[in-house]
Amino acid sequence: MIYLDHAATASPKAPGVADAITRHLAEIANPGRGGHRWATATERMIDDTRLALARLMHVDDHRRLAFTLNATDALNMAMRGTLDASVTPAGIDTPHVVTTVLEHNSISRPLMDLRDRGQITLTQVGCDDDGILRVEDIVAALQPETTLVAFLHVSNALGTIQPAAAIAGAVAERSDALVLLDASQSIGVLPVDVEALGADFIAFPGHKGLLGPTGTGALYVGPRVIADPGHVVDARIEPWRHGGTGGDSTFPVQPRELPHYLEGGTPNTVGLAGLRAGLEYVLGATVESIHAHEMELIARLLRGLEAIEGVRVIGPRDVDRRIGAVSMVFDGHDPADVGGILDTTFGIAVRPGLHCAPYAHEAMGTFPAGTLRTSVGPFTTDADIDALLDALRRCL
Repeated sequence: MIYLDHAATASPKAPGVADAITRHLAEIANPGRGGHRWATATERMIDDTRLALARLMHVDDHRRLAFTLNATDALNMAMRGTLDASVTPAGIDTPHVVTTVLEHNSISRPLMDLRDRGQITLTQVGCDDDGILRVEDIVAALQPETTLVAFLHVSNALGTIQPAAAIAGAVAERSDALVLLDASQSIGVLPVDVEALGADFIAFPGHKGLLGPTGTGALYVGPRVIADPGHVVDARIEPWRHGGTGGDSTFPVQPRELPHYLEGGTPNTVGLAGLRAGLEYVLGATVESIHAHEMELIARLLRGLEAIEGVRVIGPRDVDRRIGAVSMVFDGHDPADVGGILDTTFGIAVRPGLHCAPYAHEAMGTFPAGTLRTSVGPFTTDADIDALLDALRRCL
């Protein structure tokens, strides 16, 4: 199998991930729930993972990183927790949320549900013809009642990089609304610096660019949400789940300190052991080198696609405006048919369809069939790209 579906999940995982999981399983224990050596070792492993993630993202206090089950869990934690805690300065009970047409269902479905229940009002902002958001459109959508602005750093359907820092800065200048950034496609692939980006929340999984196992993720919580991570007061987020933390059980509610304030329940220690190994690989290889490698591959792919009749790339051809994911359509052929032939005949794994982002495809005119998306990773080679191009020529 030539695997070109890294935007869904990275495969293979980083060297050392499987070994780290196996080692942990041999001496697994519940962190914080006991004073014996295995429990304390597990707690130390989780803390080391959090510290490594803080180094990657330039987070000054690693307690601001709450581990989650995946990006969907982190996004729901931020959206529902913020809205539960929100009462606007004007005292209006129904908060307003701004989002965009490019979003993955992990953002759009929870917000649509909240809107349909009458718990929020919602504005969905469009994009330009290349699938890139415009700062002025986000600003124009702001209202006095706006509590949250939620959008993605990189489109999973198109691979387009969004002006995240400019949007976050413009929102902060004009509104008290919090900014939630979905970094599912950018973490481990682009620099995700919390200071540079300026978002109040950053949500992401561990199984994509961080090269860790599924069932892992995290949410960064900035100082505008919780000023002091060691003493949570006047928080602009409520816990998404309540439960045991292994700490002081005398409190009737979640402990008023991060990350335990948001981390109720036994964590996925097996997954976090693997995530730590993935983080160590990314930190050693550097995000900049990984990104440069992927952009060389994408430039090679785009050049090759130009020579194949009947193929149209959706989004910009400029590699500086995208990551290692490219969506395409074909004259007279359904993307699902092409993807199926690539798999069964040529042994190449790609992803056809809507990529859990139906509004993005409506905006780009590719709904309902969607596109065929190919996405590279740090272990993809020039030979893999050439094999895909050859297969597409023969298939079409």
